[in-house]
Amino acid sequence: MRTFLHTDDGVTIDSVYDPGAVVYDASRPPAGDLAFVVAHGFTGDVDKPHVRRVAEAFTRHGAVVTFSFRGHGASGGRSTVGDREVLDLAAAVRWARELGHTRVATVGFSMGGSVVLRHAALYGEGGEAGGAAGDGGARADAVVSVSAPARWYYRGTPHMRRLHWLVTRPEGRLVGRYGFRTRIHHRDWNPVPMSPVEAVPRIAPTPLLIVHGDRDGYFPLDHPRMLAAAAGDRMGHAEHAAPDGLLGRIGDWAVGRAG
Repeated sequence: MRTFLHTDDGVTIDSVYDPGAVVYDASRPPAGDLAFVVAHGFTGDVDKPHVRRVAEAFTRHGAVVTFSFRGHGASGGRSTVGDREVLDLAAAVRWARELGHTRVATVGFSMGGSVVLRHAALYGEGGEAGGAAGDGGARADAVVSVSAPARWYYRGTPHMRRLHWLVTRPEGRLVGRYGFRTRIHHRDWNPVPMSPVEAVPRIAPTPLLIVHGDRDGYFPLDHPRMLAAAAGDRMGHAEHAAPDGLLGRIGDWAVGRAG
């Protein structure tokens, strides 16, 4: 099933729903009511092969909602590189619940990994959107962040220096538009959004899993260690480097924790 969702700030988000193909297993909690909402990395979109591979892997554990962040693929708007994208994820989580799923696990990769952390902090029980505004329909029941940065403006690796050129330079944004189907907003963040490491302590009691590789060319191991330290005792690169076995373990974890 494919549709366009509408965010709270009026952006259309290209979204796909895949029902689960779960074989009953009496040793595990029932998965039929569980949906995974997958938040892709920067320059990804719902039709990219690596995103489809992740979706297919998770259908073995539950239903899957995938979507293209604003400015990516067929979605509207322009990418804010992890800021307003929280609204895109909230719209996708609401859609999963409207489709009848009582448990929702958000799984984000790279930029999407930072988005699921901030989304969980903002839309959780004590968050601004989930608490004060009462938007429980956008709340996640479990959160998985894969290959996410801990802090903003990191330029310590060649990959990240190239990414900053893509985002901050007019010629870089042209490459993003025509080379990666990613339309990037030209304005700087104002205000600067809550960083992932600031978001993590606000996620509890929602279960959180932080996944990172020791050969990640974008963010070295001090990033996941900062996130894990911030979480306390609750706690390759992104979709491209996530083997099927890892995706299976993430799916098993979510089935057991999101409920």
